[in-house]
Amino acid sequence: MTTSMIHRSWVCYLIVAVAIPGALRSQVAGATLSGRVMQKSDTSNGVRGAQIMLSDGRHVVTDSTGRYLLGGVTAGAQHIVVRALGFRPVEFSVTLHEGLQGLEDIELEAAPGVQELAPVAIAAPAAIPVSYRLVDFERRRQTGRGHYLDDTQIKQSGASRLSDLMRGMRGVTEHCAGNGCNIQMVRARPGCDPDYIVDGRMDNMFGSSTPIRDIVALEVYTGPSDVPGEFAGRSAGCGVVVIWTRAGPDKRKR
Repeated sequence: MTTSMIHRSWVCYLIVAVAIPGALRSQVAGATLSGRVMQKSDTSNGVRGAQIMLSDGRHVVTDSTGRYLLGGVTAGAQHIVVRALGFRPVEFSVTLHEGLQGLEDIELEAAPGVQELAPVAIAAPAAIPVSYRLVDFERRRQTGRGHYLDDTQIKQSGASRLSDLMRGMRGVTEHCAGNGCNIQMVRARPGCDPDYIVDGRMDNMFGSSTPIRDIVALEVYTGPSDVPGEFAGRSAGCGVVVIWTRAGPDKRKR
């Protein structure tokens, strides 16, 4: 099967300066890769948990809608492998350039002989109460600075959007205009949006639209006096929103 039969052609495009947040342009060097992984048999369904692996060792996992975003990729020739449980892997090569590269939907074909099993309910206490990925979250929560929500609190909130989840937090407000509503910190100057850190990486492009069902923990810092040292140097005066997702990259493999 040829590459052209597996995925559509790459489209590399430039984004007008006003369309890319300044913080993302200044913080993420190299190429930024984005796109979506879909089921070939039903292109309306994204493939959750698909791995996009680059030849330079970088990788990213798709969210519940099949979308992914990977910044700081070395420009130049890259060999890309896309894998997902129950699907045939896809491999292809591409030349990346500085800036945002958009890949049209990658379609994965179901592997032969794969049969979806009926779900089995298992009731048991968690063997490890805190994921190793959330050690930093728990450490910062002990300081008492900022706002913190864990998985249980997020589920109990009943929020359908990130802005709903943050509504009511002290020092947080919502600014609405003709093109929608954005979260802003009360102490920030007008038009100064917070930085979004998703699984340890800056993501001011799609961070604010992260699906609630993907979020396992949330940290919100409303100003410079609240922002921890590891996030200093970014636009701390505008606040920082730290998002931890269920399918985030494994830090031990970076």
